[in-house]
Amino acid sequence: MRSLKYATKEKKSKSILSRNHSTSNLQDIVTSADILRTLIRKNAVRVVDVRKEDDYKKEHIKTAISIPLARVLDNDTPEKIVLLLEQSGISDKTPVVVYDDTFGALAARVAWTFQYVGHANTSLLETTFANWKSYGFETEKKINVFPKAKHSLRVNNDIFANYDEVEKAKSEQNKILVDSRERLNFLSEHIPGATNLPYTMLGTSESILRDPQEIKRFMENRGISKDDEVITYCGSVGTLSGLAYFALRMGGVKKIRLYSRSFKEWKKLGKPIEEFKDANFWDLSAE
Repeated sequence: MRSLKYATKEKKSKSILSRNHSTSNLQDIVTSADILRTLIRKNAVRVVDVRKEDDYKKEHIKTAISIPLARVLDNDTPEKIVLLLEQSGISDKTPVVVYDDTFGALAARVAWTFQYVGHANTSLLETTFANWKSYGFETEKKINVFPKAKHSLRVNNDIFANYDEVEKAKSEQNKILVDSRERLNFLSEHIPGATNLPYTMLGTSESILRDPQEIKRFMENRGISKDDEVITYCGSVGTLSGLAYFALRMGGVKKIRLYSRSFKEWKKLGKPIEEFKDANFWDLSAE
């Protein structure tokens, strides 16, 4: 992966992997810091900070609004999420970039939620707030509020999976379950037939997601094709698996869903569980 280096505010920064983004085509998967800075200057984007509200109040990316992950999870019906978008001044056509300070997992869950209710024009900031700040980029302490906007509701069931669909996928050809928890958690117990792609492999210290070619290598090692139908899940609310969802999209998977209620619901429903009782050293390797 190329080195992501920045100088100071006075010097023109080198681009964080733009991945062929342009200001007219923001929403592939991730948005580079340089492109976001340009969009902010043009007042052409809504930046969403999903950290805790107290952290937002201390400092945040310029023009950002605060929508903590907990607030999204508390308002998890599509109707309430759309209302939240409207209250945040986000219309159907407003480009949205989401960031966090937790290697992208919280941002990924919120971004997926926005896309699920019909706001396809949503992407992830490629780096964390801590990195953004360390690069000397623009921050502020101002509490941003925008005029209420109108947003339609268009639920995208193509990216959502419930436990029934997970159960069917276990036995259907060309359908793959991806468990994004850490390797030891996966070995202890997981949904039968699932493949492990730990979230810890998906990013680097400077970028929340690796290069597409690296993601594709992980896919190849697990027998995942871009033409397979994939369902990602993690431990509880779909944060880690949300990151895997976007990573696999970056790797070229066309049909992918998130089982947002994840393993926590699966166990609560008394569904079958698989485990490795005699895991050895090689089983611990996720490569």
